[in-house]
Amino acid sequence: MSHLQYSAYKGVGERNLERYGYQQAVRVGDRIECSGQGGWDPQTGEIYREINKQIEQAFANVDLNLRDAGGKGWEQVFRVNSYHVPLNNEALEAMVAGFKKWMPGHSPIWTCVGVQRLGEDDMRVEIEVVAHDPK
Repeated sequence: MSHLQYSAYKGVGERNLERYGYQQAVRVGDRIECSGQGGWDPQTGEIYREINKQIEQAFANVDLNLRDAGGKGWEQVFRVNSYHVPLNNEALEAMVAGFKKWMPGHSPIWTCVGVQRLGEDDMRVEIEVVAHDPK
């Protein structure tokens, strides 16, 4: 699909492309779709242990991913899917705090799911988004 523009940010994005064969984001017309971002250090891949820190870092990684794909970050996000191990009030409160911090001017549509396991050991959150970027 040569008409699609894929991207993988430096550090973990490039590592995951090499290891697992997937991109971090794809541009489809005026949309940017991002693969799930966890609470890892984007350079080293270290996963933060504490759930609030993981969620805070996952929001930052989404922003990095969108900007690397040519977007403007969270201000363009209209859809969020989040996956949690476990899904509890602490996780929900941290997600709501992230929305208020990263998107103070709007609220996206949001699907929030509790799952048994995520892609790497110690991951407790994964956030994927779709953004509208009308160049």
